[in-house]
Amino acid sequence: MKELIIGENDKGQRLDRFLGKAVPALPSSLMHKYVRLKRIKVNGARAAENLHLELGDVVTLYINDEFFTPAKKETKDSFKTAGRELDIVYEDDNIMLINKPAGLLCHSGEGYERDTLIFRIQGYLYHKGVWDPEKENAFAPALCNRIDRNTSGIVIAAKTAEALAIMNEKIKTREIDKRYLCIVHGRPNPVSAKLEGYIFKDESKAQVFVRRTPTPGAKRAVTVYKVLATENDLSLVECELVTGRTHQIRAQMANAGYPLLGDGKYGRNRLNTEYGETKQALCSYRLRFDFKSPAGSLDYLNGRSFQVKNIAFVDKYFPKFRKK
Repeated sequence: MKELIIGENDKGQRLDRFLGKAVPALPSSLMHKYVRLKRIKVNGARAAENLHLELGDVVTLYINDEFFTPAKKETKDSFKTAGRELDIVYEDDNIMLINKPAGLLCHSGEGYERDTLIFRIQGYLYHKGVWDPEKENAFAPALCNRIDRNTSGIVIAAKTAEALAIMNEKIKTREIDKRYLCIVHGRPNPVSAKLEGYIFKDESKAQVFVRRTPTPGAKRAVTVYKVLATENDLSLVECELVTGRTHQIRAQMANAGYPLLGDGKYGRNRLNTEYGETKQALCSYRLRFDFKSPAGSLDYLNGRSFQVKNIAFVDKYFPKFRKK
C-alpha cells in the first residue's frame, strides 16, 4: 500500500491522468480495473476516474510494489550531471525564457543524451532549491515549446504544472507571437511576402517537403517574411510563423529559392562551405505574450515582449544592423 498526497503541482488533474504520470509502470487497463475494485481510493473512498483532484487529497493505492519501480537512474538523475550553462532571458516564479544555443537538443532523443536544455533547466532549479523530484508525485519542470537542435533562440519553460497547462493552451490558440531572424542566400523578391503551402514530413528521412496543393498527410504551412537588410548575396530576414510546422521556415524559404545560410538539410552545401557555416543561421529572437483570453495566474505577462540581445550570426554578417 502507498499513499500519495496531492500537492500544488498535482491539483486540478483528473485521477486517471494523475495516475498515468505518478505510477507510469501501472498499465492503463489495470489502473481502470483497480479503480473499479476500490484498490485505488481518494480520501479513503471510492472515486471516479474523471474525479478532479484537490490540494491535500490522499490517493491510496493497494497495488503491487513492482508498479512503483522508479525510472531508470540514468534518466531520473540526468539533470544532476547536465551542463550548467543557461542564458536566461527572463524568469519569475512560474516560467523561464531561455536562449537556447545552436547545437543543444531541447529533449533527449532516441539515442539518449544527458546534456539537453530541459535537463539543464531542471538542474538549475534543483540546485537553486525550488524543485525537488523527491517531493513531487508526478510533475517536473517542462518545456512548453521546442526548436531544432541547430536553431538558437527563446524557449519557454514552465516551473509549475499550472503554468505548463496555461502556456500549452496559449500556444495552441496562437496567443504567443514568435519572431525569427535568419540569413538567407540571395535577395528575396518581393522584400516582404506570405509563403503559403503544405508541408509533408517524411519520417524515414527526418525531412519535410513543401507542396503547393493539399496532399494526404501534408499540413498547411504559412510563413510571413520581411527583408531587413542585404549585404552582397546574403539577406537578413525576419520571419513570423503563422503556423508551426516542423522545419517550416527552413523548408519554405528554401522552396522559395532563398535557403538559409548554413542549412545542411535544405540549403546549398557549396555556398555554406564557402562561408564555413555548419549550422543554420536561424534564431527565435523575439517573443510577445498576446493573450486574447484570460490567462489565470499568468495574466501579468500579457502584452510583455522579450528579445535575445546578442545573435552571433547577425553580429558576424550584419554588424551595422545590430548597432541600429
